[in-house]
Order: sequence, then structure tokens, then C-alpha cells
Amino acid sequence: MTDLALLTEALLDAARKAGADSADALAVQGSSLHIDIRQGKLEQAERAEGIELGLRVLMGGRQACVSVSDTSARTLADVAERAVAMAREAPVDPYAGLADPGQIARHWDLAALQLCEDAPEPGAAALEETARRAEAAAMAVAGIKQVEASAGSSRRQMYLAATNGFAGGYARSSISTSAVAFCGEGTGMERDWAGESRIWQADLPAPEAIGAQAAERALARLGARRPVTGSYPVLFDERIAQSLIGHLLSAINGASIARGSSWLRDGLGQQVLPRGFSVIEDPHRTRISGSRPFDAEGLPTQRRVIVDNGVLTGWTLDLATGRKLGMASTANAARGTTAPPSPATSNIDLTPGTATRAQLIGQMGTGLLVTSLIGSTINPTTGDYSRGASGFWVEDGVVTHAVNECTIAGNLRQMLLGLIAANDARPHLGTRVPSLLLEGMTLAGA
Repeated sequence: MTDLALLTEALLDAARKAGADSADALAVQGSSLHIDIRQGKLEQAERAEGIELGLRVLMGGRQACVSVSDTSARTLADVAERAVAMAREAPVDPYAGLADPGQIARHWDLAALQLCEDAPEPGAAALEETARRAEAAAMAVAGIKQVEASAGSSRRQMYLAATNGFAGGYARSSISTSAVAFCGEGTGMERDWAGESRIWQADLPAPEAIGAQAAERALARLGARRPVTGSYPVLFDERIAQSLIGHLLSAINGASIARGSSWLRDGLGQQVLPRGFSVIEDPHRTRISGSRPFDAEGLPTQRRVIVDNGVLTGWTLDLATGRKLGMASTANAARGTTAPPSPATSNIDLTPGTATRAQLIGQMGTGLLVTSLIGSTINPTTGDYSRGASGFWVEDGVVTHAVNECTIAGNLRQMLLGLIAANDARPHLGTRVPSLLLEGMTLAGA
């Protein structure tokens, strides 16, 4: 691979020569291979390779970002000159700026994170065989009419350097298998999917298991009908429950708080989840794709408790939003090559419950088990929530039939304060959230 450290240093040198007060440079290089199988035939084989460079320059409170994929010396000089010219015309942002040298990460242990598998990438033939095995397993299930199966792998390397002395990078690998199964006829046709992705191939489930799960999920949807309208308990299946915690994380993002546009803008130090529940961010989990030793501004990442025993303890901040709010960065900066950093979380854990999903279904009485969400109408200022949903109707604690074409609605502040968690969060996910039961949501159906 290209020496990304040399490229970022060359960009910084060019920025200094062009007149920048300070700058940071990000280099990203990657490759990916993806295979699709449909009706027993190779549908698509796609390989992509590329490199992208991003330069941010800062001058007297002004900043500008440019990106380029050409790595020639002439282009790097031109890019730096263009960025400096843009910065001179940009509005003053008193909060923009690099980290102080004393803040930046100096030491980290990449080997402990195991973010990239030390093995050759699987070839096209191996991925095609994996996809065919997933397809065959799904087609072997009675009632399945068609299957689309995929397998893919990727490697990505990044390197970040800045004029404050920070320099560091790491690589990530990923391998995945997925299948979409179709069943039924005409307007009664249904589909569902299953998929898994890991950093290390040895951790990936067998493709047969993935194909069979897609088939099972699709067949379970047959005969779906609209539920009755009313107020009922709603159980968010583990597959989609993390979206609820995602809304909480969006509401405490420093960018939203600084704008005053969050429904939790007054929530610091308040109860936002039931007692006994905590939300923990841990960017140092082994073999997890969201792990990272430092953030996009070169600050050392660390485990932090976002919600402690139901109480919100802090915002998610990068340097700029922290300065706006008079707080320190939480080392949550993320960025691409085309824009300045912004706050974002990595690996998230919600405290699990003690009951299984089946036990929660048994105790919910009559209500809706949601396995799929469609569309989104979320008011970020008030927290009003409305989404299309499908899943299964529960009667007297027993799943009776599939449902679709319904809408579930409520307000996130009240919804989150009343949740009950199962114990079925999958350990390999970056965001580990179990199935969540909420009482008294509004269903709009038949």
C-alpha cells in the first residue's frame, strides 16, 4: 500500500508553504470485493480500490477543507494553495482549531484492538462459494421462491497527521455474508433478510446458518395484515432496538446541543432512562469495527459512562462543540476527507435485562412485536416519534400472526423512561442493545 504517513506530511508541508497557520491531513486508502448471487447465477462481481486525501487548514479563526485523490506533488501543492485561498474567504469561527499538543494521544496499543485480520484477503472464488452456500441453504427451505445472496470483504487504512505534532493511523478489515429470501405470490409476496459482518473471518457464522435464518424470517411474514388501532405495548426486537438508543445519542450530540435544537437540551443531570440502566461507550473493545485508539482530532479515546443509573452525565463532544459549550472534548471527533470533525459515538452498550425476549412477549399481554421499521418522522426538537412498522401481533402473551402497514407513535422522552430490556443483545455488535419493551405506544392500523 501507499505510505500514507508520507502523503499526510507532504500535505502539511504544502499547507505551511502556502501560508496556513495550522493544518491537519487525513489519508484513507482501501479496497473492497463484493459478490452477488441470484437464482443460482453470478449477478455481480465488483472490486473497488482507491485513495483519498483530505486537508484542513486554519488561519486566524477561519478554516477550509479540500479533498483529492491524486497523490502527485504538483496536485498536493495546488490543493494546499486552494485551501488557504478558501480559508481567507471563510467566516471567522472562534471555536475552530487543533488540539493543544498536551491533549493529543501519544501511545496506543493497536495489537490489543485487533482491528485488522493478519491474513490474505479472500478471493472472488471464495466469496462466490460463500454466497452460493447461503443461497442454497435458503432455497432448501420449503416455500422459498427466490434468494439473493451476497458476500464481501474490505480492507481500509487511514492515517491522520497535524501541525500540532499528532501523527497516527490504523487499518480495518471486514468480511460479511447476507441473504434476502422471498416467498408467497402476487400481493401476498413477502421478503426478509439475514446478514452478519465481522473483522475476522473465523468469527463469521457459517453461510448456511445465515441463509436458513433469512428463509425462516421471510416465511414468518406470510399472511401479514394490519393490526387494530389503539394504545398497546410495543416490543422492539433486538434487530431494530438500537435505533431507540440511537435517537438518545443523537439528542445528546454536542452539535445539536450547541444549536439548541435537541429535545434533551435541558437533560444534563436528569433521568432519561429508568433506574438501573446505563449507557456506556467503550472504543477499546477487541475485534469490533467501531473501536479506535484515538479520535479524528488525535485525542486519546477512553471508556465513558454516558448515562449512569438512568441519569444523563454528559454530552458527546469534539473540540469545537466543547469550546462552544465551555466543556472539554470527550474525544468523540469523527470526520471524512471532505469536512471538518464533528461529534460521533463509537461502541455503545445498554444495560441488559434479566428476562429473555420470549418472557417479555409473555408478559406484554396484547400488543405488537416490531421486527422492521420503515421511514421516519422524528422531531429532533420535541422528541415526537412516528415510524412505519411491521412485525407480529401478540395476543395474551402469544405471537398469533404477522402484521404490516401500521404506524407506531409516541414521544421519545416518555418512551425511554418506561423501557424494559431483555437479555438478548448480540455480543459482536458495536452497539449492543437488547430487545426493548415499551408500554402504551399508539398504533395506527386498520
